[in-house]
Amino acid sequence: MFNFDPNHYPYASRRSALYARRGMVATSQPLAAQAGLDVLQAGGNAIDAAIATAAALTVVEPTANGIGGDAFALIWHKGKLHGLNASGAAPQAISIAKLNAAGHQSMPKYGALPVTVPGTPGAWASMAERFGSLPLQRSMAGAIALAQDGYPVSPMIAFSWKQAYALFKNEFKEPHFQSWFDTFSIDGRAPSAGQIWRSQGHADTLRAIAADNAASFYRGALAEKTAAFVRAAGGYLDVADLAAYQPQWVDPISCNYRGYDVWEIPPNGHGLVALLALNILKGFAFSERDSLQTYHRQIEAIKLAYADGLAHIADSGHMRVSVEDLLSEAYADERRQLIGARAALPLPGQPSRGGTVYLSTADGEGNMVSFIQSNYMGFGSGLVVPGTGIALHNRGNNFTLDAAHPNCLAPGKRPYHTIIPGFLTKNGQAVGPFGVMGGFMQPQGHVQMVMNTVDFGLNPQSSLDAPRWEWESGNLVSIEHGNAEHLFRGLRGLGHEASWSANQLGFGRGQIIWRDQHGVLCGGTEPRTDGCVAAW
Repeated sequence: MFNFDPNHYPYASRRSALYARRGMVATSQPLAAQAGLDVLQAGGNAIDAAIATAAALTVVEPTANGIGGDAFALIWHKGKLHGLNASGAAPQAISIAKLNAAGHQSMPKYGALPVTVPGTPGAWASMAERFGSLPLQRSMAGAIALAQDGYPVSPMIAFSWKQAYALFKNEFKEPHFQSWFDTFSIDGRAPSAGQIWRSQGHADTLRAIAADNAASFYRGALAEKTAAFVRAAGGYLDVADLAAYQPQWVDPISCNYRGYDVWEIPPNGHGLVALLALNILKGFAFSERDSLQTYHRQIEAIKLAYADGLAHIADSGHMRVSVEDLLSEAYADERRQLIGARAALPLPGQPSRGGTVYLSTADGEGNMVSFIQSNYMGFGSGLVVPGTGIALHNRGNNFTLDAAHPNCLAPGKRPYHTIIPGFLTKNGQAVGPFGVMGGFMQPQGHVQMVMNTVDFGLNPQSSLDAPRWEWESGNLVSIEHGNAEHLFRGLRGLGHEASWSANQLGFGRGQIIWRDQHGVLCGGTEPRTDGCVAAW
C-alpha cells in the first residue's frame, strides 16, 4: 500500500492542450473518458462515445449526475447541428395548491416533491437510435463493468462525496432516504480517494436500459418500481408520467459573436443567458483579458442577461416573450447602454414584441457532441430507488410557487433548467463543443470560455486554466484565487461587492474540443477536478 495522502497536492501542476486526429473525449473523470475512447476505437462514432462516457459518469461521478437525472445535447452530424432536450416534466398530479396546502411557500430542495420525470436514459436511447453506429449494449458495456466490478474513487469526487454524506447525515432522517446511504456509503462512511466502490443495482439497471433502449425505465418494471417508491416517499410521480415521456429534438439557438456562431439549447434551458450577455458584449472592444474594464463589462453584461433570464425563461410554451426578441440587435443595443462606469443593479427589460457533468466528444469523420447531464445539487433529491442505483434528481426545485411567474409549477411542465451544452461554428463549419458545468455558473462560464478563445486567442487548455469569476446576486461577485490583486481591488472600487473564494468547485468544471481546418482536434480539460482528455 502506498504511504501517501491522495488529497495532498503541494505543488502546482501544468497541463498541455492535447492534439489528435482520429477521435477525442474530454470529461471530468478519467475512467469515463477511457470508456468513451474504447467505444471510438471499437468503431463507434462521437455519438456512441458520448453515450458511453455519459453512462460511465453516472457510475464514477455519482456526486454530480445519475440515471435519474436530465440531459441536453448539441450534436454535429454530417455537417448539421442538432439539439436534444431530454429534460423531464413535473408530474400530472402535482400543483401549487397542493404544495401550499402542505405548508410549502417555495419548492423543497430534497425528497420526493422536487422529483420530475428523469430524461437521461431517454437521451441515450434517442441519440443511439438517430445517430449512433453501435447498439446501446456495446456503448454502455464499459459503464456496466465499472458499476459491477467497482473502481477506485478519484480525489475530487471523493471530496464532494464526503461533503454530501456529511450534509445528508444531518438532513435525512426519514426512512425513505435510507437507500441513499445503503447505495453510496461503505461501512457507514463515504468512500475515500482510491477506495473501491461498486453497485450491483446500478449495473443491473444500466444493463436493462441497454437491453431494451430504456423501454423498461419508462414503461416497464423499473418505471413501476420508481413510481411506487416516489409515491411512498410523499411525491406525485406516477407510472403514467414516465410512460408519456419522450425527449425532444429541437432547433438550437445562436448569436453571432465576432464572426463565430455560438449555439445553445433553447428554453427551458438557460443557455439563452449566455447568448444575451455575448450579444451585449460584442458591442465593446476588448484587447486584454486580465483588465479591470474587461471584468467589469463582463460582470455587468451577465447581470443584465440574468435579469432577463430569471424573469422570462420557462418551459417554451409558457414564455411570454420570444427568444428572437430577446436576442435582437436592437434589444442588445438598448441593454448595452445600461453598462456604465460602476456596478449597477439591473431590472429585467421588456423587448419589443416580434452537483452536473459535462463531456465533449469528436471522431475522425467530423461528428462532434456537446453533452451535459445532471442530478442537480450534487446527488439530487437524496432519493435512490432501492436496489437499482437510480438516484433521482431534484430539478423541480427550480420551479417557483408564484402563480404569476412564467416558471411557476404546473402539471406536465418542465422547469427552468441550469444545464447547458455549448457549441461553436464559423462560416457554417464546426469549430467544436464546449461546456462549463456548475448550476448558475454555467452561462457565466460559457461567456468566459467564448471570449477566452475569440477575443484573447487562448487554446482550450489555457482557456480552462484561466482564473474565473462568478456573479452571485445583487452586486456580489466571487473572485477565484489566481486572479490578480489589482483586479479584485479595482472591482471593489467600482462598487462590486467582490470577495475571494477558495472553493475551486464553485467556479464550474469545463471541457473543450476544437477542430481546425485540417481536421486536427485540440482538447482541454478542467484543472479544478479530475478531468481527462482521452484521444487517439
